[in-house]
Amino acid sequence: MPFIVPLCVATGVLFPDQIGPVKTIVPTLFAFMTFQGALNNTLEQLVQVFRKPLTLIAVLTTTLVVMPTLAFLLASLLFGGNINIVTGIVLAYSVPVGIVSFMWIGMFSGNGPLGLAIILISTVISPVSIPLTLKVLLGQTIQVDVMGMFTDMVFMIALPALAGMLLNDFTHGWGHSKLSPATAPLSKILLIVIITSNATGASPYVLHMNGERVLAMLFVLLFTTSGFVWGLLLSRVLGSSREDSVTLAFDCGLRNISSGTVIATQYFPGEVVFPVMCGTLFQQMLAALFGRAVGYVVDKREKKRAEA
Repeated sequence: MPFIVPLCVATGVLFPDQIGPVKTIVPTLFAFMTFQGALNNTLEQLVQVFRKPLTLIAVLTTTLVVMPTLAFLLASLLFGGNINIVTGIVLAYSVPVGIVSFMWIGMFSGNGPLGLAIILISTVISPVSIPLTLKVLLGQTIQVDVMGMFTDMVFMIALPALAGMLLNDFTHGWGHSKLSPATAPLSKILLIVIITSNATGASPYVLHMNGERVLAMLFVLLFTTSGFVWGLLLSRVLGSSREDSVTLAFDCGLRNISSGTVIATQYFPGEVVFPVMCGTLFQQMLAALFGRAVGYVVDKREKKRAEA
């Protein structure tokens, strides 16, 4: 994946007209991938997450409060003369946890039920959390399409996840042991298709660069990278297991760029879209690279615990 993802992003940027139409079926592809990932979980595991909500609350606080605030402070120092760039950066880190994180969590053996719960909650509260964050930090007042977000969440996350877990429960583990491995290769292929098609939205901005946009790209690259680090630090503070640590890293590092792009396009000048779309360029590449790094760091930590 560290080699495939950059190729996917470059293909989407260079051939937006040819690949762009694929976006119309991306929600369906997401739904299938969510279903496939949920086959490895049970409803009881999901319920357990809500019974012990400390990790859930800690991640939501980090992703929806700490990171947007820090992004605002740093962006204001670097781009204070361009409110559009600052707004785009704040918006990029105010959107919910990315749905695609669920697929990366499964790929690197994280805690699927915890990841799913974080995605669901961050998406459910986003119609309130996004406008509130923009109002407090930027003084911007917007109205988010509550029903649109809710419908997307139900179709791409809630229903397929519920179907996958119920199938696994009712078949006494057949979904996990047989169906999930059989469909996993297709799920990975669909992830490649999604990454490529999403990258087409960044094409006009990447192909028409200037100095300030280059700096903004570097900022987004570094700050997105810090998200994975935030997740690892948080897991250390909480004393999380290996599975939970992997989940925290991906959930803190990946955002729902699609929702951010829609909001930026609908409510703000065109330049605001650029920092948001930079997330499309970097998130999946960083996820592919950090997957192995996170595994190494967490395994090393677990080894030290065992020796102690």
